[in-house]
Amino acid sequence: MMADVPPGSRTLGGRDTLGLRLALSFLAVALAAVGLLAGLIVAFAAAEISDLVRTQRDVLTSAVAAAAAATWTQHHSWQGADMSPPFDLATRTGADAEIRDAAGSVVATSRDFRANRGAPQFSAPVMLGRRRLGTAVVRFGRSGFGAADQAMLAALMRAVIAAAGLAALLALLSGLAVSRHLARPVAHIISVIRARSGGERDARVGELRAPGELRELGAALDQMAERLDRNEQLRRDLVADLAHELRTPVAVLQAGHEALLDGLTEPTPAELGSLRDEVLRLARMVDDLQTLAAADAAAVELARRPCDLADIAATAADSLAAQFDVAGLALEQRLRPAPILADARWLHQVVTNLLTNALKYSPPGGTVSIDSGRTDSEAVLHVTDTGLGIPAEDLPRIFDRFWRGQQALRTSGSGIGLAIAAELTRAHGGTLAAASEPGRGTQMTLSLPLA
Repeated sequence: MMADVPPGSRTLGGRDTLGLRLALSFLAVALAAVGLLAGLIVAFAAAEISDLVRTQRDVLTSAVAAAAAATWTQHHSWQGADMSPPFDLATRTGADAEIRDAAGSVVATSRDFRANRGAPQFSAPVMLGRRRLGTAVVRFGRSGFGAADQAMLAALMRAVIAAAGLAALLALLSGLAVSRHLARPVAHIISVIRARSGGERDARVGELRAPGELRELGAALDQMAERLDRNEQLRRDLVADLAHELRTPVAVLQAGHEALLDGLTEPTPAELGSLRDEVLRLARMVDDLQTLAAADAAAVELARRPCDLADIAATAADSLAAQFDVAGLALEQRLRPAPILADARWLHQVVTNLLTNALKYSPPGGTVSIDSGRTDSEAVLHVTDTGLGIPAEDLPRIFDRFWRGQQALRTSGSGIGLAIAAELTRAHGGTLAAASEPGRGTQMTLSLPLA
């Protein structure tokens, strides 16, 4: 049973903090964006409001000056002039006014004008045509126009704060939803990895309801787990097969030597030759294992050079021609050029293994043919024999290490020749495939990328 949340991702009283951290990150980004936007809005809006209020105050001051000029016109003098109209106009807008004559002397002052010394003050000339009669001075207190800009800014700030709070709430809710959607698959993947590291070989990520990248990650981890399990099984099989293969010659050597030591048998040439054959068998197995180890490391040891698969195949075939003659087999070569980029030494080993395998399982009087050519993207080599063939149930396993089918039990060998050929082929980026019918022979197909 897989835990939904791995122990390593639990803190703060055992609660999963990955989703919380993601949600808080969303919230922090939202708050930063809203704060920046709010600051810009307030700054620009404050400037616009200030300009608007200043304009309105200029207009009001000019209106007070015009009302004072109308009052002067009634008496053609400031003496005895009724200042109620301009003062009433100022008072209705929350301001106080003072009228001065052309010399700057005070003609009249509203009630609270002098009490508002620190208030914003605007002035406008009192004109009659082109004649300047005096000056109207208006001070704006904390009501009417005097507080209009502050009231508008306060209202704007309240609106911005409300909008920021709503945006933060929406960011938190969406962050929690998104983080939960992301955090649960990540936590599940971590739990599977921890389970595998703890020895649960069957632990798998499985299907994930998550974004595509996380689904690909889960699938890749499952593929890696399958590959690791296969490699582990191959390692176990290799150890078991190796022990099985070594047991027989070691037992024969041990029994033969004990018989000689106990005096049960005489050290005749035949007896010593039998022991020597077992020693040679062990030596061949050690050589095969060394070759297999070299094939495993070939991917990092290849010295790739431009070469021709036909030339490599011809060299390998010529080196085995005498063995084919002794076995009573015909070796036919139909080799057409096929340029590749490869390590000729290792490919010679591949072709030699394929030909040797065909030589072992073909009866006298048979034929082994080797032909090469090219397709649009690959160089192809076929090794075809007229031997007994391979049963269908054995065909998928012929490239396994130390595996030997029923047909191979009657011949000598360690059972890793085709495994070496397949490993070296993979190291060159190619494929090795087999096709066979019992009683009608076998065809091995080597495919490599063209140079």
